Amino acid sequence: MNMSYKTVLSYGCDEFIVNKSRFIGYSRPINSEEEALKFIDEIKEKHRDATHNVSAYVFGKNSNIQRFNDDGEPSGTAGIPVLEVIKKEDLRNTVVVVTRYFGGIKLGGGGLIRAYTKGAKIGIEASRIVDMIPHQQISLKIDYTSYGKIENYLQNNNYNLDEIIYEDRVKIKISVIVDNLDRFLQDIIDFTNGDVIIDELESFHLPVINGRTILS
Repeated sequence: MNMSYKTVLSYGCDEFIVNKSRFIGYSRPINSEEEALKFIDEIKEKHRDATHNVSAYVFGKNSNIQRFNDDGEPSGTAGIPVLEVIKKEDLRNTVVVVTRYFGGIKLGGGGLIRAYTKGAKIGIEASRIVDMIPHQQISLKIDYTSYGKIENYLQNNNYNLDEIIYEDRVKIKISVIVDNLDRFLQDIIDFTNGDVIIDELESFHLPVINGRTILS
């Protein structure tokens, strides 16, 4: 399975004012380059009256797709600074748009770079940076007499259940970080004295913040 990578958790937006110019930073995760372009178009439509809608995005397994657009700002003062923020945070599959409403006072090249850098940062911060970590979904079938121990173990170790079904036995679906899988399965076997049916299901990346998996 692919290695871990960093991205943003969800749509985010924040803004600030400098020398009467209003800057609004937007960010969101993307699953394709088409999603990035669609998001950029949506922000441009939302802010049709803005002076500039500067954008940048990074996409791909190895961040192989990197694009930026100055949208009329002087070359090197807008799109590249936004892209550099994404790259400095080592984010993948992320799009950022920084909207500017000109306030009548020119910022100069250095001022523009600082403003668009800040706009990108606050947009990304509003979206929350997460680690996308490989998980393995596991199905456990256990006896009801073991369920109390398993339930306590899962709660104490901050595991979130994907699904639980009460039939002749308790069937639990749970997604476990791949690096923790061997230890997890051994703990389950120990708690149930081996009386457990384990099946490996799907594998995928899920967002993790401070060691805790975030389920949608």
